[in-house]
Amino acid sequence: MNTSLKLKLGLLVSVVILSIMTIVPSFYKSTPEWWKTYMAPEGLVLGLDLQGGMHLVLKVNLDKAQENTLEFAANDIKDTLAEQSISAVRTRSSDPHTAIFTLPNTSALEQVKTLISEDFTDIDAKIESKEGSFPRIFLSLKEEKKDFIKTHAVDQSLEIIRNRIDQFGVAEPVIIRQGADEIVVQLPGIKNPDAAMDLLGATAQLEFKLVADSTGLDLPALVQQTINSGQWSKGDEISKLNRALQTVLPDNTSIHFEKNIDPQTKKEFETPILLENKILMTGDMVKDANVRVGGTFNEPMVSLDLTGRGSTIFAHITEKNVGRRMAIVLDSTVKSAPSIRERILGGSAQISGSFTHEEAKNLAIVLRVGALPAPIDIIQNMTVGASLGQDSINKGLNSGVFGAILVLAFMFIYYRLPGLIANTALTLNILFLFTGLAIINGTLTLPGIAGIILSIGMAVDANVLIFERMREEYSLGKSVRSSIDAGYGKAFWTIVDSQVTTLITAMALFMFGTGPIKGFAVTLSLGIIFNLFTALFFSRMMFDTINAVSPIKKLRFMQFTKKPNIDYMKLRNITFIISGVMVLIGLFAFIQIGRGTANLGVDFSGGSLLQYKSSQNFTMTEVRSAFDGSGLEGFHLQEVEAENRLIVKVKKDEKVVANLDDTVGQILSANLADKGFVLESQSEIGSSVSSVLRNKAILAIFISLLGVIVYLALRFDIRFGLAAAAATFHDVMVVLGICWLLDVEITLLIVTALLTIAGYSLNDSVVVFDRIRENLHKSEGTSLMDIINNSVNQVLSRTVVTSLTSALVLLALFVMGGSVIHDFSLALLTGVLIGTYSSIFIASPLLTLWKRD
Repeated sequence: MNTSLKLKLGLLVSVVILSIMTIVPSFYKSTPEWWKTYMAPEGLVLGLDLQGGMHLVLKVNLDKAQENTLEFAANDIKDTLAEQSISAVRTRSSDPHTAIFTLPNTSALEQVKTLISEDFTDIDAKIESKEGSFPRIFLSLKEEKKDFIKTHAVDQSLEIIRNRIDQFGVAEPVIIRQGADEIVVQLPGIKNPDAAMDLLGATAQLEFKLVADSTGLDLPALVQQTINSGQWSKGDEISKLNRALQTVLPDNTSIHFEKNIDPQTKKEFETPILLENKILMTGDMVKDANVRVGGTFNEPMVSLDLTGRGSTIFAHITEKNVGRRMAIVLDSTVKSAPSIRERILGGSAQISGSFTHEEAKNLAIVLRVGALPAPIDIIQNMTVGASLGQDSINKGLNSGVFGAILVLAFMFIYYRLPGLIANTALTLNILFLFTGLAIINGTLTLPGIAGIILSIGMAVDANVLIFERMREEYSLGKSVRSSIDAGYGKAFWTIVDSQVTTLITAMALFMFGTGPIKGFAVTLSLGIIFNLFTALFFSRMMFDTINAVSPIKKLRFMQFTKKPNIDYMKLRNITFIISGVMVLIGLFAFIQIGRGTANLGVDFSGGSLLQYKSSQNFTMTEVRSAFDGSGLEGFHLQEVEAENRLIVKVKKDEKVVANLDDTVGQILSANLADKGFVLESQSEIGSSVSSVLRNKAILAIFISLLGVIVYLALRFDIRFGLAAAAATFHDVMVVLGICWLLDVEITLLIVTALLTIAGYSLNDSVVVFDRIRENLHKSEGTSLMDIINNSVNQVLSRTVVTSLTSALVLLALFVMGGSVIHDFSLALLTGVLIGTYSSIFIASPLLTLWKRD
């Protein structure tokens, strides 16, 4: 064994050991902390469809936020004028973005103008003064203020939601901004979805309170005492803690918690702080808050602008409490507790402390929240119960393991020793895939598991291409070693082309897909990348190692077809007609989907999908009878066979979700209480979200096809690119037409299947095209039709093996994967058959439509 081979083996062993060490924390929860710190500390994250939880998309009503800001300013102006003995009467306005006041006389106009220009700089005031009538003033927000609201209202709402979820005690929530006015909230493993919805819908409360004297009190010890006695636990309401300690604490005081950050470890922690119960000011007295830099050390601080009434109250508070600390409390959490150094006049104040710029910015956002609450609508709600998540895991794993066993067994029986090497490569591929997910902290979803299973089929194809090339070279009389070298050499670019075209589709899915589709794209992309490594590097190294230790004397493969000689071009007119009809059906189905008359899922049509599980057997007659007299309109009922599950769909074109789970739950409990129906999952999507999802799906298909045409045009020539794109379009349309004929519900998962079919179809077509291109160069004078027939016959064995192994994996998904991915696996299984057909009877014959150069 030479030194180079030893180094390769050493590198491989090191990579395998590191991979195992990386994924251990994901499966073994008692892994030491030091291990987690250095080896993928976050590990694999299960998606909501696997562990249960909520996925919400919230839309901030920016238009209403502007109205509320104007309303707030108008009331403040009216109160300030009243203090100056000027009576202003509010007049009804037809425009919600304009407030109208009628003044008692023209002499007050100048005073009003001065007040607005000096104290209300965000307000644009227009005066209407006609002889014989009372003067009127029209108030509206300046454009700069409107732009400010559009920029900051979502950030303010985001901070409210984050604070509330932190109080709720959800582990590892995801709260991110999406687009211009949306917020995505994911709450994994949540036990009480209704309470979470109530929490997010409530209005934030901003309060100013004085810090009480806690001398002689050990607040941390008191809190720990209530925890130890079981009277209170973290996550419970703060009022419960204070009730437990009311005999110990001074009168009219209560404990709150102040959030702090350790300057060295940067870890966030909470410390108890004693506050007086009296509320000195509320958030409606804060007009604005911004970050400033100043002081002796040029540190970030937060400047406050108060309303007219707020300025008076604040001056009085600071005058009476110089030297004391005043706590700023948002939703019962102390955000800051600065010391009052002097009486503060002029309606402005500064909050200084050991702030980073980010902390000061967040505090300013929190303070502005009190002055600018923006209404929030829930436009998408997807909830999965923990039991359904576990059921999905079990079925996904069972189908995955069974499908993998089928493929491994087939490869070993069919290819013998090379098959064993291929099986080892497949196992390594799955190990590396999980390692990659752990390193990037990827989320493993149910479609992600499907992507892993499908990547097994893609990995098989790479090995099959190599082995079939070996067979051809060995049958020509070459030695085993020469056959292996030629197999890898001649299959190299075919493998790269076939895998890259599928990778382009996966990238389009990731860039333009949403939610679960992204999870599928990530696992498929990782699978393809590691396929290239295991097929081209690992398996070749295994052959070299075996030959170095004990040379292989003979290659023994099974073979489905021995030197077939079929004239495929004879059938091209018939196949063109059949395919033309099927494509027309697919186009008609596409039009119907675009019109909304097809069987669209709620993620495209808008509406609600609720899934219930019963403890007893039920009949659909009983269920329909219960719903018929309920008054609920537009519902569709579906039973999941042999699983005691009921799916209720209500499609509605509404911008916000309808929260139908309560209504449907009442119907079931009132009429079928003995069946024990329990809500397992719900998906509620507003029409605004469904249109976005539909548009993104169409864009993903278009981008993936365009990318593939460009790639194949560069690698081959434009004839091959256009033929591959046409064949891919054919496959997608035919499968879509079949799904429409079978009345399969068109969902995001079906779109994922269609895009995967596009990748699979391209993979098949590219393999055939690669052989045609090779034969074109060495078959001068031979007709194109003969070259195509010979090329397809030469790769037929590979085509049969690849289609069979992919079909085995998908069949396992279809039979054992459960109702959630039943239609998904059906579409993929159909796509494999159609893709195999099109690579032989559509893609290759299309090349005859162009003249040979």
